[in-house]
Amino acid sequence: MIQGIEQKGERNVLNSANICMIITIVAYLAIVVAIGISCSKKNKTTDDFYLGGRKLGPFVTAMSAEASDMSSYLLMGLPGLAYISGIADVGWTAIGLAVGTYVNWLIVARRIRLYTHHVNAITIPEFFSKRFGDSRHVLTAIAAVVILIFFVPYTASGFAACGKLFSSLFGMDYTAAMVVSAIVIVVYTTLGGFLAASTTDFIQSIIMTIALIIMIFFGISVAGGVDAVMENAQALPGYLSMTLTHDMASGTANPYGPITILSTLAWGLGYFGMPHILLRFMAIEDENKLKLSRRVASLWVVIAMAIAVAIGVIGYAASQAGAIEVLEGSASETVIVKLAGLLSTHGVLAALTAGLVIAGILACTMSTSDSQLLAAASSVSQNLMAECFHVKMDEKKKVVAARLTVVVIAVIGIFLARDPDSSVFGIVSFAWAGFGAAFGPVMLFSLFWKRTNQWGALAGMLSGGVMIFLWKYAVRPLGGVWNIYELLPAFLVSCLCIVIFSLVTKAPEREITDCFEEVAKLVKRK
Repeated sequence: MIQGIEQKGERNVLNSANICMIITIVAYLAIVVAIGISCSKKNKTTDDFYLGGRKLGPFVTAMSAEASDMSSYLLMGLPGLAYISGIADVGWTAIGLAVGTYVNWLIVARRIRLYTHHVNAITIPEFFSKRFGDSRHVLTAIAAVVILIFFVPYTASGFAACGKLFSSLFGMDYTAAMVVSAIVIVVYTTLGGFLAASTTDFIQSIIMTIALIIMIFFGISVAGGVDAVMENAQALPGYLSMTLTHDMASGTANPYGPITILSTLAWGLGYFGMPHILLRFMAIEDENKLKLSRRVASLWVVIAMAIAVAIGVIGYAASQAGAIEVLEGSASETVIVKLAGLLSTHGVLAALTAGLVIAGILACTMSTSDSQLLAAASSVSQNLMAECFHVKMDEKKKVVAARLTVVVIAVIGIFLARDPDSSVFGIVSFAWAGFGAAFGPVMLFSLFWKRTNQWGALAGMLSGGVMIFLWKYAVRPLGGVWNIYELLPAFLVSCLCIVIFSLVTKAPEREITDCFEEVAKLVKRK
């Protein structure tokens, strides 16, 4: 399949349509690199590099948080899944994510901003150790390792999405396209740090929105109109049902029962443990503007995911109308790429517009990859090297170490992304569950339960992370009632372990509980 696309692309790679798209994409990439260079001058300390000096405005906070959240699965994973199985799976996933987004902004954002500022923590692992008085930095080390375990493959999924994009559209070699995309991400992230990542994420969220709007209208037109889209969807058993899912291979519908719905909604639990999103909460300049950020972020997420799901349904109708080729398996994740390629054949202006759509897909990927690289780099240079292994460095050397760590992690991500047949949605799903279960319960209990101690936090973190692997590879394959998204059981086990281990071990020191109460007063006061 990929080989055939490459051969087709080689014959057309220099036509006027592709040249116009390439010009738009290169211009976009040049802009993000320029932002990285501009922001590099502002990175004097590790606090600047990892949190932008806590100077983000409300709109940048909102849109950069959601752009970094909506990775390549927004424009590739969700439409691809809707294309081959209908709206049930992606529909319930989107609902869970929308609710999770709102609740995370509502109950976590303000409290973590005040708490991390109060204890002077600039990373999530550092916050855990300072919150629980862990002077030996055991929690820091474990949390840093968890970040590396789940963020490296998460970042690799972004690189893979870029490779698929250019391979499918221009017939480029997958590996070469993936490496070049990774280099661009690394360049502006390494130079500009968190401020560059957040600024580019804000711009990328706008480009992503434009890309979604363009594709939904163009897709409907080439599919033959709204009526044709609905007729094609209704002809497939279970395709438009929220309680059935369509099996494209057999052409039949399978039940999507209450247990499956519940486990799919559990995607929303992942937000409480996402370091790259929590860091945005920590970095806002004025916590009193978080309400505005919450409204902007929640509205954008709902609209963006609804359009993404619709594009998958519309893309199927377009393939049935012969406008684009029929896609199978992981190739369904390129449906928006195929539509953009078709758009580019309608003249110079359309080709430039198609280039903007492709830039939007890149924006999806890059906005998440840059944040993940920074979070992973901070876990190595700041948490492991400086705090756990006590490597003595001045601020300038710390920033250099952080930048080198970004490069090393990116190289590992490139190696993991070498398989062009890997599923973007599948990789993101597993990494999302890992963070949600390992960090989510610990974050909630650390912010809302004064009795939580370091042993409870440690037990919750380890049990949640381990249960992700056990459930996915040992329990879930049993099928039936056990076929539940691993995030839900792992999250519940983590919560249970936090409560049990906190109650059976020594209560937190007075100094720790006093700090908790001081932050609680700040939350109420403001």
